[in-house]
Amino acid sequence: MGGRIRVADVAIAVGVAAALLVTGLSGPRPAPYLDLLGYALLAVGGLALTVRRRAPAAVLVVTGVSALGYQAAGFDVPAVAYLVAVYTAVRDGRRAVTGASAVVMLGALPLAALAAGRHDAAEAFAQARGALEIAWLVAAWAAGEALRQAERRAEEAERTREETARRRAGEERLHIARELHDSLTHQISVIKLQAEVAVHLARRRGEPVPESLQAILEAAREASRELRATLEALRDDATSPPHGIDHLEELVARARANGLDVTLTVDGRRPGLPAAVERTAYRIVQESLTNVARHAAAATASVRIDYRPDALVIRVDDDGATTATGDKPSTPHKPPGGPSAGGVGLIGMRERVTALGGRLHAAPRDTGGFSVRAELPLEGTP
Repeated sequence: MGGRIRVADVAIAVGVAAALLVTGLSGPRPAPYLDLLGYALLAVGGLALTVRRRAPAAVLVVTGVSALGYQAAGFDVPAVAYLVAVYTAVRDGRRAVTGASAVVMLGALPLAALAAGRHDAAEAFAQARGALEIAWLVAAWAAGEALRQAERRAEEAERTREETARRRAGEERLHIARELHDSLTHQISVIKLQAEVAVHLARRRGEPVPESLQAILEAAREASRELRATLEALRDDATSPPHGIDHLEELVARARANGLDVTLTVDGRRPGLPAAVERTAYRIVQESLTNVARHAAAATASVRIDYRPDALVIRVDDDGATTATGDKPSTPHKPPGGPSAGGVGLIGMRERVTALGGRLHAAPRDTGGFSVRAELPLEGTP
């Protein structure tokens, strides 16, 4: 229940404090030297409710002590602020401390009335019962407990819906992977095999291999690799637990083990990140490093995570491939996900970022190599 102070809480606190002060002014007046102290305790008891959601236990103590104080000062005023504090503390789940506080208050209020010196024992107990009726205390307790249970059930229902949605999404990904495997893998394999046979026969007869046939063979091989990577990604999404920012070190370590010199830099203070942002950030880095290894022939790469107040910025750069003379290779650097800007990997990254309302920039660098930069907003992220 913690968080920022709400306008409604301030209004309730001011209203309760005003009601207590009006009741105190209209009732029997205590000794003159106790007037100021009593009015101060009435005001403090009411205004303490301003922070009742942020510190329910502390407010419970402050309102209870204030009630005892103005009773001892001779003010015959109900402990309304304390009842509100009981409700709030029970709603927050602090039943033990609330129960102990209620027992202390029920025993201490008659003593506070006796301390005022204006009643005998019987009148003091009668005044205490009027100040804090047990029925009202039970009602405040029950109201707080009922609302707490309702909120708990609502949270549980929300978690169940999210788990069901994740399970259905995983089942759909597995279904898509099976469909892709059954419908495309076989056909691509046949095309690749036929092209390899045709190339082999042409070379065996000493004939030049047609460029179109060679292009078909290369395209079939690339399509086979892309399809295999897509199927692996679908299966990983469906069967693996979701990865996030905490797993980037493992991702970088695997890239280093494969011979790529990768550095990971983190700037800023990490806020609480939505799960969707965590997963998208991990996938962007994963896809970028995978395609650096597959397409760029790079020696080094850098991953930079920048935590900002309103966004998470991810940047992955590589140095590309160069010849011994320092010239760029004849085959241009391929962007992440394939040989063109419309590659499957880049499309997937762009769709993930767009779904979160973010922006993705992927392009060759002026100094050579390739750069992927994604900005994921934190406000309003589903």
